[in-house]
Amino acid sequence: MSNDAQLRIEKLRALMRERNVDIYIVPTADYHGSEYVGEYFKCREYITGFTGSAGTALITGNEAYLWTDGRYFIQAESELEGSNVVLMRAGDDNVPTIAEFLDDNLKEGQTVGFDGRVVSANLGKKYSEIAKKHGAGIDCSLDLISEIWDERPDLPENRVWILKEEFSGESTASKIEKVREKMDKEGCDFFVLTSLYDIMWLLNLRGSDIEHVPVALSFVILSQNEIRLYINNDIIDDEAGEYLNENKVTLREYFSFYEDIRQLKNVMLSIADVSYAVYENVRGGCDDNLKNRPNPTELLKAKKNDIEIQNTIKAHIKDGVAVTKFMYWLKNNIGKIEITESDAADHIDNLRGQQEGFLDLSFDTISAYGANAAMMHYTAKRGQDAKLEPKGFLLVDSGAHYLEGTTDITRTFVLGELSEKQKKLYTAVLKGNLNLASAVFLYGCRGVNLDILARKPLWDMDLDYKCGTGHGVGHILNVHEGPNAFRWRVADPANPGAVLEENMITTDEPGVYLEGEFGIRIENELVCKSGEKNEYGQFMHFDTITYAPIDLDAVLPELMTEEERRLLNDYHSMVYEVISPYLTEDERNWLRENTRSV
Repeated sequence: MSNDAQLRIEKLRALMRERNVDIYIVPTADYHGSEYVGEYFKCREYITGFTGSAGTALITGNEAYLWTDGRYFIQAESELEGSNVVLMRAGDDNVPTIAEFLDDNLKEGQTVGFDGRVVSANLGKKYSEIAKKHGAGIDCSLDLISEIWDERPDLPENRVWILKEEFSGESTASKIEKVREKMDKEGCDFFVLTSLYDIMWLLNLRGSDIEHVPVALSFVILSQNEIRLYINNDIIDDEAGEYLNENKVTLREYFSFYEDIRQLKNVMLSIADVSYAVYENVRGGCDDNLKNRPNPTELLKAKKNDIEIQNTIKAHIKDGVAVTKFMYWLKNNIGKIEITESDAADHIDNLRGQQEGFLDLSFDTISAYGANAAMMHYTAKRGQDAKLEPKGFLLVDSGAHYLEGTTDITRTFVLGELSEKQKKLYTAVLKGNLNLASAVFLYGCRGVNLDILARKPLWDMDLDYKCGTGHGVGHILNVHEGPNAFRWRVADPANPGAVLEENMITTDEPGVYLEGEFGIRIENELVCKSGEKNEYGQFMHFDTITYAPIDLDAVLPELMTEEERRLLNDYHSMVYEVISPYLTEDERNWLRENTRSV
């Protein structure tokens, strides 16, 4: 891929010279700010050869750079080798952001180019301000990659389907009414929505335009008396068309959205969640035309209703059965038959596929053995993947979409002999997981207030992990959902994250990753619940809704407090009670032993 990347970059540079562009920016993004993107939008991967899900390329006349975060440093270093693309380790000391790089390097008279449809409004504004400061220009109309990508995939044309109210828990009409109430409160005539997750939630629709993310490419403009859905009409069948008509939804052609938003006045939108092209078109040269407010849909969908919670628990029971059966198979076959990382991933994927109501994986299964697990988002490639041996760890991060809900779980399995160091670190990760799950806190706390509970056992050892501790989980949508999260690092002090609300679901996944050695992560999902209310305020706590054994073969009980051991034993008692009815007698006996008290 390195030679291919060099050739493509040279083609891009020739086009840049032709268009008088000195610096060209290629993010990992679609027109909707999605975390993961479809094949059509993988421009950054095409130009650099780096296949991770997050990163931005910056190309100058002589240099090429790739910014990515700590999840992908090891992977990017490997995939960029020989390409002359410089890896910029975002977040590391002395590594500038792209904006800082432009500020340091942009010269008077130069032009920065990008496709404004795939660059966020906030970044586009920042790039424009820097260009103006240096007497340079911005051209945000350039999709240059499309001009050199001869066999660029087509935009998807997959049918949408309706998530019925027995699974969504709330009608589309009710959701629209709540958003209109917010618009009325803000005194706005129009609400512009470009987030695919929010659009699908609002309309109780699902699609398959992004792999493992059940969404359909679309935009929405909502007023007090009309809702317009901008979408490829060919993917709307008779049933969906009738359903949308019943909900008074007007269908418009997907790309006509950009023209239509130019005509709007008194608009509410979230600048943080729209592209620079959307912002500029709505703004029309005047910020007075818009009110920058968080998408009301984001918080509404993050606070799951009771039916969504009940259904999600059903999904987790199915998922726990699949993970438990996988662990039983792995433990009984390691060292007896040949198993590769890909074989292990295929096996757990197949077990999920056997569960009633299974729709799809919620992301590509991460099956990482030994040193490969030090790469947080490692992808095993058949023929190049590691063979499992009866020693060390296998880390499996996986999940699924079921008709009832979405799951995300990580387990680190012991395949055989471990060092004392591995056991100590595994126990520290486990302690962090249990401590966060057992938190009791006053309403008003955010993830930033609680993150230390998960990290403390590792920080006590002068260790850390370069990612957040947990993320919100979508309901048959994107597995990574905001605004709730657990993390200590706050990019914007004025925006420390969302207050943890009742029925928000957030993952609890501390870990440790030692390059060249191994990786450990233990992940469960937590649902936030209200507890005691007294003169001090409303107390909150978490219920764990992930049901699968945690491998006891790596646990050093003597390093755990009595309370931590009780938490582990209580969790395993719950796992056995919930999962055992769905197992064979042999599997049930095995589970009893592997959920024993410590």
